[in-house]
Amino acid sequence: MERIQLPRHGFGGAPIGNLFEEVAEERARATIDAAWDQGVRLYDTAPHYGLGLSERRLGAALTGRSGYVLSTKVGRLLVPASSGGARDGEGFDVPADLVRQWDFSRDGVRRSLEESLARLGLPAIDIALIHDPDEHVDQAIVEAYAALAQVRAEGGVRAIGVGMNQWQVPLRFIQETDIDVVMLAGRYTLLDQSGLPLLDECVKRGVRVLAAGVFNSGLLATPEPAGTYNYVPAPEPLLEKARRIAGVCERHGVSLPQAAMAFPLRHPAIATVVIGARAPQEVTTNAALWSRPVPDELWAELEAEGLLSERE
Repeated sequence: MERIQLPRHGFGGAPIGNLFEEVAEERARATIDAAWDQGVRLYDTAPHYGLGLSERRLGAALTGRSGYVLSTKVGRLLVPASSGGARDGEGFDVPADLVRQWDFSRDGVRRSLEESLARLGLPAIDIALIHDPDEHVDQAIVEAYAALAQVRAEGGVRAIGVGMNQWQVPLRFIQETDIDVVMLAGRYTLLDQSGLPLLDECVKRGVRVLAAGVFNSGLLATPEPAGTYNYVPAPEPLLEKARRIAGVCERHGVSLPQAAMAFPLRHPAIATVVIGARAPQEVTTNAALWSRPVPDELWAELEAEGLLSERE
């Protein structure tokens, strides 16, 4: 099968699934349209994101368009909840009329893909990722992978892989299976380069990486570091390190989020940086930043100050 081509920038669909707070239907659509207008042609979603809301919104916005790459994920089936009236307890501001059910079996993966296509309202997806199999690693490597490999062989998807917030399990996948891509969230950023062993192995094996979580959930998202790191309040040592990085960036005429988006693409394994957004202005702001060059002298100074791995 022909190798899938991946664009340098992608749209992450968790925020339009009402991550943390509600995003009105009109604003969600305007956000996706803004990404399209800025030339973004990779869109990532998952059943987990808003109990299917993100998939439904992305599918509606992409209907009638062509020339894009669409990824979704398997591992969580959505099943009816036994009681109504509650809100989702996993970070999304949506009614809990459905609940997530872990399922990395062959049948569960097939069912997940079918249900995702129904929510998307689209005939096909391009990339299927095994999503967060942290507690189900062996089953995911054996059963979920086998199911996706068969779907790939049948032409149902163009590429398969795994998407996680850690690098150790994806390393097992690329050593033990024949996946095409890895989505690595938060483990190769200005503040955390722990995923380097995985990236180096990806280069050797021709596996390409989608870098997500490049702001580490918020700490690197603004010129003045603030907020959360990995979805919890940032500890003071990391906050201070982020401030030092921001100071170096400022000396070179670069903002912290601009550097955060540019940094992952310096590694040859990384094909795409995926950035979530919940409003059109976030998309246009980010696009303006990623279009500006970052001088090599900035990276050199970060290394000299001990703020980046010397390998960078």
